[in-house]
Amino acid sequence: MATLNARRRFAGMTAGGLAVTSLTFAAFLWGVWTTNELVELSRREVVTVQLSQLMGDFVEAEARAGRAPEETRARVELYLKAVEASVEQLGREGRTVLVSEAVVAGSSHDLTDQVRVDVARRLGAAARAKT
Repeated sequence: MATLNARRRFAGMTAGGLAVTSLTFAAFLWGVWTTNELVELSRREVVTVQLSQLMGDFVEAEARAGRAPEETRARVELYLKAVEASVEQLGREGRTVLVSEAVVAGSSHDLTDQVRVDVARRLGAAARAKT
């Protein structure tokens, strides 16, 4: 009987004890991970960008430029990609980016000018790469 009882134990614990210990350890790890994620979220800065203003200014400038429709279409596509890349970069820097037109109340730091400068830099780099 003693050998049968010894075989049903691992490291001095029964199967039920091992299960409870494993679940407790898993819950502890999950708690550590969850706490870390919540702390990271609370550190994120919420910012706004006036995308309609950026796009409106660009479309207005393109309309005045008098370029061929194909060239205008290509420039708009390049501009959209540059805006998207700039906003994604803000997200990678730990910011939550909201479209300012969708923000009802509150005061968030507006980074429209920063995005405008970054987009111009990206478009300049793309133009230099083509030549």
